[in-house]
Amino acid sequence: MTAESVFEQVLPNVVAAKSNELFALARKSSLWTLSFGLACCAIEMMSTHMSHHDIDRFGIVTWPSPRQSDVMIVAGTVVKKMADPIKRLYEQMPDPKWVIAMGACATNGGPYYRSYSVVMGVDHLIPVDVYVPGCPPRPEALMYGIMELQDKISSDAKNRENLINDKQLNNGN
Repeated sequence: MTAESVFEQVLPNVVAAKSNELFALARKSSLWTLSFGLACCAIEMMSTHMSHHDIDRFGIVTWPSPRQSDVMIVAGTVVKKMADPIKRLYEQMPDPKWVIAMGACATNGGPYYRSYSVVMGVDHLIPVDVYVPGCPPRPEALMYGIMELQDKISSDAKNRENLINDKQLNNGN
């Protein structure tokens, strides 16, 4: 057997990919979520993990510890007393980390936006990557939001590669 014939047999089974795209594929396919259910949206969030919707098929696993979680899902009304715990849990999450704001209350205060004790959206406390609208949003809406987050993770990896290439080109001039 010659080297050329071995190369021809192996070549169709070789996949050429950039490491950051492979990491993004692994990250988006195995997201561990820290569920932060604060109100009625939490019931819908729990429903997505039940057998009818079964979000586990997308590789989404609910994890109780922020130190091993990739995604924080804030579902429900964020009151000012919960602001510090939300920030603290977010800071304990390792990088890269993402946040999903689920429901009208987590997005902008919802029907309680004029209340003295309600934060006008979790994005005033921590950066939010995906907003899931609704009051409360259906489980399908949360699943769509997670798929949007997975697309964002993939596109961020490609954009990061483009930024690195642009910096290298600019340094060469």
